[in-house]
Amino acid sequence: MVGKLKDLLGKMDGVFLTSPHSLRYFTGFSGGEGVALIGKTEKFLFVDSRYTEAAKNEAKNFTVIEFGSGTRTKEIGRRMTDLNIKRLGYEEAELTVADYHGFQKGLPDAEWVGCSRELTGLRMVKTEEELQALRTAEQIGVDAFLAVLPQIRVGMTENELAAELEYQMRKRGSEGTSFETIAISGKKTSMPHGRPDDKKLEPGDFVTMDFGCRYRGYCSDMTRTVVLGKASEEQKKIYETVKHAQGAGLSAIRAGVMGKEADGMARAVIADAGYGNYFGHSLGHGVGLQIHELPNLSPMSETVLQPGMVVTCEPGIYIPDLGGVRIEDMVCVTQNGYENLTLLSKELLEL
Repeated sequence: MVGKLKDLLGKMDGVFLTSPHSLRYFTGFSGGEGVALIGKTEKFLFVDSRYTEAAKNEAKNFTVIEFGSGTRTKEIGRRMTDLNIKRLGYEEAELTVADYHGFQKGLPDAEWVGCSRELTGLRMVKTEEELQALRTAEQIGVDAFLAVLPQIRVGMTENELAAELEYQMRKRGSEGTSFETIAISGKKTSMPHGRPDDKKLEPGDFVTMDFGCRYRGYCSDMTRTVVLGKASEEQKKIYETVKHAQGAGLSAIRAGVMGKEADGMARAVIADAGYGNYFGHSLGHGVGLQIHELPNLSPMSETVLQPGMVVTCEPGIYIPDLGGVRIEDMVCVTQNGYENLTLLSKELLEL
């Protein structure tokens, strides 16, 4: 993927990569702890001795430099000087102030130009290899959810439910969770990102599960809300409203549509049903090596969707002291619509 930096290198003397996501995407190195310096003619990957062998195996087009304790900045600065870098692109959104000042000492006279958004933007359109990893990751989540459904019962704690979801994903090939698993119930479901605890599931509870895993570095993301026992009429109305809103959002997703247009379609359904004040977040976000990346499906997003972009569609209604519902699928944008990667029913389940 390093070839995608060609245009950026036309404006810079070099690009400095420090985030594990950029390292994996542009160099192939999956170890996470390291930095890369990419010039017009040479490419360096700096790691300590824990990762030297892996780096040489994975980043075959890079010169791997092993640094010792306290020598990282010196080694990087020497190569920066050798490449005569006057203008350096770096990941300002992924670098601490302390590291920024430390790295600058190696190249004090150069102009450091933040290019985090440009680098993330290069990852928006997925290759077929990336799409296959995303499909597999999402299917692992679907299969885990189906395995957990029969185990959900009154008296089970939210922590137990979250742990079971994570175990079932691991059992099916997950490399780990793509974010902290959300498994909440009852009134807590009014919190979009509520955290599971020792609360026990009770009859009549909404139970919201938002979870994902990583496969070959790529993330999955899905949300389903069920009812423990018989749903009330109000619960049914809220659920059906969210389901229809998601359908409206999905119907708008295709190449050539702006993110805010898809968001608006779903938001209108919720507003028309009288719940407009209870949907506060965006309709969706991009997914790839990071669980949240470009593009966004938000009221402000003017990003035009392109084939190969992968986004979530996840409207919700959240009513304090009552509860909430979110339904989330992960889809790949196509020329005339989308490919849904979340191969799972969205009918209301009463367990």
